[in-house]
Amino acid sequence: MNKKKYPIFIAAGVLLIVAIFFIVSYNSLVKKEEKVKLQWNEMQNAYQRRLDLIPSLVNTVKGTAEFEQTTLQEIAEARAKAASVTISGDGPVADQYQQQTNAQNELAGAANHLLIKVEKYPTLQGTAAFRGLQAQLEGTERRIKFARKDFNAAVADYNSSVRGFPTKIVAGMFGFRARDGFTADEGSDQSKEIKF
Repeated sequence: MNKKKYPIFIAAGVLLIVAIFFIVSYNSLVKKEEKVKLQWNEMQNAYQRRLDLIPSLVNTVKGTAEFEQTTLQEIAEARAKAASVTISGDGPVADQYQQQTNAQNELAGAANHLLIKVEKYPTLQGTAAFRGLQAQLEGTERRIKFARKDFNAAVADYNSSVRGFPTKIVAGMFGFRARDGFTADEGSDQSKEIKF
């Protein structure tokens, strides 16, 4: 009698192991996907900080009457463009992510252009308000750099789970897809010549 029950126990044991594997794999993928979303939100937070600092920097610079208005106009337009980009859904898709990255890069370029132009105005450079805002902007750029790095690490960890065997089976069954991380613009590894 007991010999007839062995195949049933073995089959039940195998089913239990498979069920545990699916549960553990699914929960692991959910945690990694949430980590990607968290890191994406951290990057959005750093971008928002940059957007919030720019008007203060521009208003401080506006105090110098002879300052070039075209530079201030460029930075205002870049900020408006960066602020208008929104991400819908659970997280970034490649197109939305690239659109926001491009707008943020344009804003960073305009802000850097402003800081370069300010070097012609030693009285402005000497004000405590400008120095403080410049330091905050530099700190924000550092935060963005680390947020991008952390986001890429979370995406890489998630993608390795989604694409690795045997977790790939669970990922395919439940709709987990590989995601794109941050990539630098083409040619960003080349130094840029700054002309005055």
